[in-house]
Amino acid sequence: MLKIDFNKKNKKNLIIVIITILVLMSIASLGIYNMRFKKPVYKISYVEFLKKVENNQVKSIYISDSAQLRGEFSDGKQFKTDNPRIDGFKESMLTKNIEVKETSGQFSVGQIIFTVVMIISFVGVMIYLSKNNSQQASREYDKMSNIDFSTQEDSDIGFGNIAGNEEAKENIMELVDFIKNPQKYRKYGARMPKGIILYGPPGTGKTLMAKALASEAGVDFLAVSGSDFVQVYAGLGAGRIRTLFKKAKEKKKCVIFIDEIDAIGKKRDRGLGSSDESDRTLNALLTEMSGFKGSEGIVVIAATNRLDILDEALLRSGRFDRQIEIGLPDLKARYEILKLYSNDRPVAPDVNLEHVAEQTVYFSGAKLESLMNEAAINAAREDAEFICDFHIDKAFYTVIAGDEKKDRSSIRSIDRKITAYHEAGHAVVTKLLCPENKVTKITIIPSTKGVGGFSMNIPPDKMYNTKREMMNSIQIALAGRIVEELVFGKDNVTTGASNDIQKATELLVAMIKQFGMSEEIGMINYDVLFGRQGATGDKLIEVSKKKMQRLYEATKVLIEENLGLIELVAENLLSRETLNEEEIDRCIAKYREEGCQQGL
Repeated sequence: MLKIDFNKKNKKNLIIVIITILVLMSIASLGIYNMRFKKPVYKISYVEFLKKVENNQVKSIYISDSAQLRGEFSDGKQFKTDNPRIDGFKESMLTKNIEVKETSGQFSVGQIIFTVVMIISFVGVMIYLSKNNSQQASREYDKMSNIDFSTQEDSDIGFGNIAGNEEAKENIMELVDFIKNPQKYRKYGARMPKGIILYGPPGTGKTLMAKALASEAGVDFLAVSGSDFVQVYAGLGAGRIRTLFKKAKEKKKCVIFIDEIDAIGKKRDRGLGSSDESDRTLNALLTEMSGFKGSEGIVVIAATNRLDILDEALLRSGRFDRQIEIGLPDLKARYEILKLYSNDRPVAPDVNLEHVAEQTVYFSGAKLESLMNEAAINAAREDAEFICDFHIDKAFYTVIAGDEKKDRSSIRSIDRKITAYHEAGHAVVTKLLCPENKVTKITIIPSTKGVGGFSMNIPPDKMYNTKREMMNSIQIALAGRIVEELVFGKDNVTTGASNDIQKATELLVAMIKQFGMSEEIGMINYDVLFGRQGATGDKLIEVSKKKMQRLYEATKVLIEENLGLIELVAENLLSRETLNEEEIDRCIAKYREEGCQQGL
């Protein structure tokens, strides 16, 4: 006995075949009817028609409102002629013993069959499309059921793979015991935190922390992104939230990780551009987090770069109980991270990773990994036995500014000179105003990212920045443009200082608007008064311009007093293209020694 499996795909194909057969049958039946049953119709003039009537050759006629009059001769042949549409026409025909039939445009049998079949086919197609769209929407709602997750067996990431952020790591490590032994804490009436928000700059290891927690606890790791819940279909985001938590509850113990939660967790305020759909999605998340117990062994971890824009209901106790900052690594943490990423790479024994850690201020963990990876690529490109300092230095330049341009023949000598004096100005003013900062490298080698050169100014690790330090940073940023003005003239300054001016302006405005470091404005936070996108006021612009001008004049006086030193550094840059800190210090020592000799 033949067994037919009518799965969903076969049912769809069957419906399509049936509809196609019906359409073809209707067309074929109409054609057969016209060929076999429909008699030919002869067109005659009205005068000829009247002669046929007089000769008693007309058997019947069909009267209608159409322009054509149809009828049948005595011999059975059919004809058509012009319809006179005159009063008394019917009566005159009846007096001639002609059968008169009135019709309002009757359809033939074939036309009726064709019309019925087409209507049935159209209705069938609409029903099929409606069901198909319904099934498609259902599949969209069920899409979250196919979340990829990794188990302990296929993940070797543990807390041993994470360096730095020791405080954050200790906080998260506590949850491992919570998940493994919930009854231990239940005895004391303690519940496991339902949710944890990891916040901080990009690349600091938030996802890595969540993966390590799941791996160490030996539970499944369900990772999704906030953008997965942002959909155009009403209610789809909320449906996916419910499906996600349903899947998590089926696993009993697991870690749910929602990356970029700010995509669905923004404050419910129309001013921030939220919508009814995003509100529904957020409400579904809040409801689900309130609907399971902390002792179930399910932990929800979310990551964001913008904690300040999240809804307060999301951050309250009982939902995301802990908020852990994953910040940029300090000097010690950077050294540990570099050691971690050097373990599986052939790094030369004489490479000083502590020196590399000192150079990489403000580097995230991801950026440090990228640095070591680029160094490994450089070594592999040269088929070197070890990764040396040269490879790391080259990688450092690549990460900061891009690859060096190989062909520099098209660069004009005047452009090289302007770049040399510009970067020398930054380096010298840094040494004069911030001697505790390290100027590890200055170069005039252009990069593929459009950078003509750069001066690497590395401040020491510290918790706070003072007003004096921030003003010094502004003066350092202005130094390049001032040197161009003094050496080449006011009308020959270039666009090379655009980024410096932007940084100086941002820092000065932050001092005045946010940190209350202006006597004219006072200790007022403009963001609180007007909002981040609100008005700033003419007073702020006026104070900012005056303060920037005073710093500009002070920096100009300092550069004029040390223009000889800048010229010496610039000349060395033109001859060598790159100077390290030792070479810069030798230039300063030489300049001061010559100045002392002249003074004698």
